[in-house]
Amino acid sequence: MSAELFVDPQLLRLTVAIAAPFLLAALGELLMERGGVLNVGIEGMMAVGAVVGFLGTWGSGGSYLVGIGAAMLAGGLLSLILGCYAITLRGQQITAGLGLLVFGLGLASLLYRAAVGVELAAPRIQVLPSVAIPGLARLPVLGEVLFSHDLLVYGAFLLVPLVHWLLFGTPLGLRLRACGDNPRAADTLGVNVVALRYGATAAGGLLIGLAGAYLPLAITGGYSDGMVGGRGWIALMLVILGRWLPWAVVGGALLFAYVEALQFRLALVTRAVPPQLLLALPYLLAIVVLVRVYRGAQAPAALAVPYDREARG
Repeated sequence: MSAELFVDPQLLRLTVAIAAPFLLAALGELLMERGGVLNVGIEGMMAVGAVVGFLGTWGSGGSYLVGIGAAMLAGGLLSLILGCYAITLRGQQITAGLGLLVFGLGLASLLYRAAVGVELAAPRIQVLPSVAIPGLARLPVLGEVLFSHDLLVYGAFLLVPLVHWLLFGTPLGLRLRACGDNPRAADTLGVNVVALRYGATAAGGLLIGLAGAYLPLAITGGYSDGMVGGRGWIALMLVILGRWLPWAVVGGALLFAYVEALQFRLALVTRAVPPQLLLALPYLLAIVVLVRVYRGAQAPAALAVPYDREARG
């Protein structure tokens, strides 16, 4: 195999596109975890976002705004279910997240079959069109790789500096991080820990729902059960890989997106590599990276710890 196969501009362009849902879901999870809420149900929430985004776009005659808005709303509502159990009822967050995972996967399948029924040909929609950035799109190589994508890709990457500024450049971000590190101290200083944790959970849910909607709206043009394909679990791992820092999450998202894009490319050009191995590549990489990186990772001190202001600290 030629070395050019691994640095082909079309492969790199596909990498950037595939990184968008990873990035959106990981940023949503990062906001939650910075506030002290652990969500292991990303996969189920993305599945619901995918089916609602597809059905909203399909049912409205091709309105992407309807599909995107519906998917984000669905993600936000599911995150509030998690918030109610984990924040208000102070239950075990991993238990709630696993329940949300199973519920979301089942709900996504149910919604699709209820809306579409039994069809010989599955309904399809047009994927989001690419929008070339004037001037920049004409740059050699970089123009094709970075500046000829749909609007959701641009939005996903622009969210990175926005989330970083929110967390580390504003009083709101300081309060939110305090809720994840030392909620009792934050409460003592007058910070409404419950409200901020709910806000971070809802905001994270909106982004996770959007990440799910990206799959049918920008990549496949249709919905199928299992289309999320483990991306939710990888997004959860990306937060650890990025050490809970938005800008560091980008590198991990691009790395896993490159492996996924390379998997598709190798499947087309060679039969020397077993297809089962190609399908397993992203998950093998996830295991290796997680084992390597988690040793030095420092999570928010109060992550997944229910806060009870009446309890003695």
